Amino acid sequence: MTETFNVEFYETAETKSPILDFVKSLDVKLRAKVFRDLGLLEKNGNNLGMPFSRLLDNGIFELRTKSGSNNVRLLYFFMIGKTILVTNGFKKKTQKTPTREITLAKKYREEYLLRKSNVNGGKN
Repeated sequence: MTETFNVEFYETAETKSPILDFVKSLDVKLRAKVFRDLGLLEKNGNNLGMPFSRLLDNGIFELRTKSGSNNVRLLYFFMIGKTILVTNGFKKKTQKTPTREITLAKKYREEYLLRKSNVNGGKN
């Protein structure tokens, strides 16, 4: 039996979750497809490839969900211990993933890892 991954949603230091807010803002059908795809990510982890997932830049991946003409992307990264942290999401309107979204995912990753190392006394 394959061990599943643990999918978590990024939270700010103030325990707000921009990614969860984004997912909740989607219409019911699209939200259901996003959660279906998150389930695939949880089950397959780093073995989930195209058309569902792909590497964007420096360890930041995108989870790709399509419903009709709506394209949603959730950005995430892998952590030690089979954990996946989903950082941010957006509705894709252009061919290329906006640089600002990738930059935001990297910023959230950096903030999260810094907070985690501070809590654990420098041990991840």
